[in-house]
Amino acid sequence: MKTLNKILQFTLMALIASVSFSSMAASDRYGKQQVVYHVNYDNAKKQASALRNIQNHINAVGAENVDIRVVMHGNGLSLILKPDALKEVPKFKAANANQVMTQKIDKLKLQGVSFNICANTVKGRNVNLDKHLYDASSSDIVPSGVAELAHLQGQGFSYVRP
Repeated sequence: MKTLNKILQFTLMALIASVSFSSMAASDRYGKQQVVYHVNYDNAKKQASALRNIQNHINAVGAENVDIRVVMHGNGLSLILKPDALKEVPKFKAANANQVMTQKIDKLKLQGVSFNICANTVKGRNVNLDKHLYDASSSDIVPSGVAELAHLQGQGFSYVRP
């Protein structure tokens, strides 16, 4: 019986150590990261995949170890364009901010991900920030999507376009 208890204790200690090591190893492996995700396409499946990639990224590195920005311009704004808005902003072919997509966005925002919106797209396509876009505010607006991408890369952000 004592031998069985020792084996169980050893197994439990080994399991705890391996779990601690694996989470420490991920943190040690990846360190702190700054990443900008570029979305300029209106394909809902690709956008959902991009959000999944971002969540996987956070899972691997830890929300406390990563600063993630999503920069949307052009057709990419469809990620947060409400479906009802298509009637009023005909320059878009898609409006993908349905319930499933907005839940994913909310979850990412709670983990510190910011979603930046190109002012040129908002102005050029006559988008009303409050009326047409999901959970967007003036603080989310950047002067130019492509200029923001270049600016963030210059600040050391890694560029990802899923």
